[in-house]
Amino acid sequence: MPEGPKVQMPARRKARKRALDVLYEADLRGELPGPVLTRYLQRIERPHPGHLEYAIGLIEGVAAHAERIDELISSYAEGWTLERMPVVDRNLARIAVYELLYADEVDDAVAITEAVELARQMSTDDSPRFLNGVLGRIAEHATR
Repeated sequence: MPEGPKVQMPARRKARKRALDVLYEADLRGELPGPVLTRYLQRIERPHPGHLEYAIGLIEGVAAHAERIDELISSYAEGWTLERMPVVDRNLARIAVYELLYADEVDDAVAITEAVELARQMSTDDSPRFLNGVLGRIAEHATR
């Protein structure tokens, strides 16, 4: 049976996935995101894909606001500490909280939905529901 047309991942979702890759690696290695991003940029294809600029903005934004972002996630993740969360979930939450608080061009619902969709693809069965709950509470109580 012939394969159907490939569905292209939207550019911003690709950017979030790339940001997740870098933040995940930095988290696992106990490094700051900046040096991991530098190495990552040296490894990827040239010319850089168009969505890369948004990915870099996410990584740099999460790094610049890490203390506030982690504080919010910790406050609203009922019964969970940051350290206990799966690394993927923790970093998807960081990206989404950055977008909720600092990316005015991204609707809150879009930031949450994108994190939930990536969690569905890349994390545990419980992750989408967990992230949806945490991010929904943050969006309701702590944004802008």
